[in-house]
Amino acid sequence: MHDPLKRIDPKELELPETVFIRDIETKVFQSIVLQTLSQIEGVETLEGNLFDNLLGDGVGGVKGIHVDQDQKNHSIKVRVEINVAYGISIPEKAEEIQNKILLDISRLTNLHVGLVHVVFKNLIASKPKANLEELLEKRVHAVKAPSGTYEEVF
Repeated sequence: MHDPLKRIDPKELELPETVFIRDIETKVFQSIVLQTLSQIEGVETLEGNLFDNLLGDGVGGVKGIHVDQDQKNHSIKVRVEINVAYGISIPEKAEEIQNKILLDISRLTNLHVGLVHVVFKNLIASKPKANLEELLEKRVHAVKAPSGTYEEVF
């Protein structure tokens, strides 16, 4: 019997190596950046509350977080526009934000982060911190006076 497979080189029968492809959408990077920013005190996204952004409907991405992917070099560039609280050192806060974004994206995606550009757009007004004792001291009580009218007592 004639076996046609005898004339074929065994290397031709070997299967080629499997190629694995992984794509990460921009929304994933935006979510990573939002999670990172939520752990940093004294900053907010342009849309305000970070918690609201995390629970949002996800339509149209996140305002103020821009990601450019370079598929050829397996790296990304991130531009983050944020608001910062009054009284915080902007250079120190920028370095903190950049380092945390770099570490989180690198750790979670295994991609090189080529650029983290932080743009401070506005100041967040400082909110007065009132403790419970101060609130109780300022509380107004209405007391019935002997004349039958009510007087405010502080």
